[in-house]
Amino acid sequence: MRYLFLAIIVIPAADIGFLLLSGKTIGFWPTLLMILLTGVIGAYLAKREGLQTIRRVQESLSRGQLPGDALLDGVCILIGGTLLLTPGFITDIIGFLMLFPPTRKLFKLIIMYLFKKRIHPSGRKIIK
Repeated sequence: MRYLFLAIIVIPAADIGFLLLSGKTIGFWPTLLMILLTGVIGAYLAKREGLQTIRRVQESLSRGQLPGDALLDGVCILIGGTLLLTPGFITDIIGFLMLFPPTRKLFKLIIMYLFKKRIHPSGRKIIK
């Protein structure tokens, strides 16, 4: 939990720094255009990937299977889309990586590791 708190402070501060540096280097209008463009592209990609994931969940459920992998995809797409709508270059890079299927696998492994770390082998939640 302390790492989440640290990330909530460090990532936005770094994003603001990069935005200021970009504004100083390439100018205000190109920086603003890049922020808006990544937001629009991110929203489109999140919608497209999200609809594909919903179809995969429905197909799994219709076959009587649990849609575990598809649900993890959905979590990654939701987080990635949210990061892309957040102004900043660091969040945009992480957001795009979470939306593309080849790189999404890494984030799914991280999420699974975090879930498994919070669950006791007997299936009961570990209380900290």
